[in-house]
Amino acid sequence: MKLTILGGGGFRVPLVYGALLQDHAEGRVTHVVLHDLDPARLSAVTRVLAEQAAGVPDAPEVSATTDLDEALRGADFVFSAIRVGGLEGRAHDERVALAEGVLGQETVGAGGIAYGLRTVPVAVDIARRVARLAPDAWVINFTNPAGLVTEAMSRHLGDRVIGICDSPVGLGRRIARVLGANPKEAWIDYVGLNHLGWVRGLRVAGRDELPRLLADPDLLGSFEEGKLFGVDWLRSLGAIPNEYLHYYYFNREAVRAYQQAEKTRGAFLHDQQARFYAEMSNPDAPAWKVWEQTRAEREATYMAENRETAGAGERDEDDLSGGYEKVALALMRAIARDERTTLILNVRNQRTLSVLDTDAVIEVPCLVDANGAHPVTVDPLPGHATGLVCAVKAVEREVLAAADSGSRATAVKAFALHPLVDSVNVARRLVEGYTEVHPGLAYLR
Repeated sequence: MKLTILGGGGFRVPLVYGALLQDHAEGRVTHVVLHDLDPARLSAVTRVLAEQAAGVPDAPEVSATTDLDEALRGADFVFSAIRVGGLEGRAHDERVALAEGVLGQETVGAGGIAYGLRTVPVAVDIARRVARLAPDAWVINFTNPAGLVTEAMSRHLGDRVIGICDSPVGLGRRIARVLGANPKEAWIDYVGLNHLGWVRGLRVAGRDELPRLLADPDLLGSFEEGKLFGVDWLRSLGAIPNEYLHYYYFNREAVRAYQQAEKTRGAFLHDQQARFYAEMSNPDAPAWKVWEQTRAEREATYMAENRETAGAGERDEDDLSGGYEKVALALMRAIARDERTTLILNVRNQRTLSVLDTDAVIEVPCLVDANGAHPVTVDPLPGHATGLVCAVKAVEREVLAAADSGSRATAVKAFALHPLVDSVNVARRLVEGYTEVHPGLAYLR
């Protein structure tokens, strides 16, 4: 099978390739095509993969190209992990928002809207090319904001585009671990949108073990989300929120922490990865060793401002291993080999959540087989969660409408309607600020 990775010069590509190296079964991926607009980044990542594959006799062949159409032709799977505007764009997203006193995180609030506005047109172009050049391919989308981008692409690819995220997987794994359960044997009742979901139950052998966790303050406060949100708030919710909900529940504290930080997350990653790619320009540099050191630093500092605000301390070592690459591999194997499995994915709603229409992309457990991902029936969300999900989905729809029409007024509306943007005037200034720093938003008139 041929796998095309869009954003193939990206720093996290070796995680995906590492998962492929562990797959030796029939029907596995045998050819990986890396596509990126930057030849130097492609060269650097190709070197890392070559060292990574040393000693693996059946390692998938790797090729690289800057020609998108060439990369897509004949693909069985397309993995999309692009970053429109690069990490410099992410840093701009953060700074413009923080100057207005609102959150600039790349998927949540003002920063997520700005990122979506410049990413959706590019993602739509990719979807149209896939439909024309590789109509039988399955697209696995990891490009953020993942739910929004998946929905944009689904308008051209239908159910053949599926969004993935490692946050729900990591959350379920942590809950299972603290309860002494095997994550592979647990059913995780998770529902919401990407980066906006809640675990409402964790069933092992038919029994929901979440009430036991919520009833034990010591157990509840012993893992990442318990430290981040606090035991009392989790017990009030009666559920365990995705870590990104910290930006909603503790927004004032999060904004203050980001404003006071020496560097925003985007600026930190921009400088860190610039050092990595600069070091890779030295042909004698140990590519794999340098990549591993950089990755460890990146993972250890994830959501550092939020953890500092909550007094959560350092991340547990078990939480530093990522996980989205494992979701991607499990998804490809299930479809390619009809190895039926259950995964939490971003897919079209169909009739899963009655408060949203059938085409709205949501994040829920899905049964996956050769025909794709099928969302399972879930219980309705409680009122507070329903309101938040509906509000954020309405914002996503305004982003899609603005990207489709080029309407500046619709873009202002998207910002103004978001729960974390507190003024229409702020929304107007955000659009002005973002269009000044992002050439990719010149289409807004």
